Amino acid sequence: MSKKPRPNKIRTEFKKNYQQRPRDSNWTRQFRDGSLDDQSASHQRVSGKGDMTRHRTIQGQTSDSEEGLSIELESEDTSVLVGRVLKVHGLECVVVSQSGVMVRCAVRQVLKSISTDARHVVVAGDVVGYRPEGASQGLIVSVKPRQGVLSRTSKGKRHILVANVQQILIVASAAQPDLKAHLIDRFLVTAEQASREPIIVVYKVDLIDPAKLQPLVGVYSQLGYRVLLTSATQGWSIDRLRKIVAGKHSVVAGQSGVGKSSLLNAIQEGLALRVQEVSSENMKGKHTTTTAELLPLDSGGYLVDTPGIRQLELWDVLPPEVSGLFRDIRPYVNHCRFPDCQHLHEVGCAVLEAVANGHIDPRRYDSYVHLVQPE
Repeated sequence: MSKKPRPNKIRTEFKKNYQQRPRDSNWTRQFRDGSLDDQSASHQRVSGKGDMTRHRTIQGQTSDSEEGLSIELESEDTSVLVGRVLKVHGLECVVVSQSGVMVRCAVRQVLKSISTDARHVVVAGDVVGYRPEGASQGLIVSVKPRQGVLSRTSKGKRHILVANVQQILIVASAAQPDLKAHLIDRFLVTAEQASREPIIVVYKVDLIDPAKLQPLVGVYSQLGYRVLLTSATQGWSIDRLRKIVAGKHSVVAGQSGVGKSSLLNAIQEGLALRVQEVSSENMKGKHTTTTAELLPLDSGGYLVDTPGIRQLELWDVLPPEVSGLFRDIRPYVNHCRFPDCQHLHEVGCAVLEAVANGHIDPRRYDSYVHLVQPE
């Protein structure tokens, strides 16, 4: 007769004050009046252990993925179903089941209490296990390993914009607001770090002479990046963009006001996403989209609409690692005189020599400097 397999036990850290009970503070008074129970020490510790510690042993399993450690709590409940998170709004998550049913789910308390480096334990795009509770409600009990995560740093913590995407559409506007090439470079570094294909989409091209964009397009094209010059009002490259996103999970990211929502309305009919005009005072975009949301496509797959970003601070990228995430700088790194060269002002730097000889675009190198030496 085979033995029943023992459950996997994981020692993990919980957030501060998780189920913390108050320690008795009147022991001295009880000792003096003789009311102190001799068995107190057996159920209450003076040190921060037992119920007072922030570490717990839970039953579950661990699995390594390219985005870190994933923990799934063990459960004998056979009613648990698998779904994908469409959006997270406050304490509620909208999950679509494998059969296409929309379910509004809360998150199990023990999942929310596990200490992680991220702001939220569940994000848009996550594949989760949930337990149905009623006709259209449920409880998320596990989060599956993530692949393809778009992250940034926010208030010192990891802010995951979306998970489980295959490609990143980096949207920039040709005008209103003006194109910010340095922000495009930051998104390209993020895409390289996540090992996901980036596609540069320059929107509102009808507002300027497209010939002005040729130098910029030429630099990115030589590096192997796909660049699309698009306009919804003129219908430029919209059909081509539909073919690129068909059947895939794509995230749309970019600066506030570049027209991500209107571009999505042009790609997928019937979305009717709310759009706003750019401020006439400072030519900056207004935050129309407030949370990341997965939008199903008629051609299959999803488009993920994300809130506009005015400043992208990279997550988990050290200054020595930045050069390896620039396609044009990476080939010259091993030819520098010193192995710890920062490619800023060192003698015998092959990167600086390549910039001087015109092999690396000076503007791209300037983006690299701003990343390794932020102001």
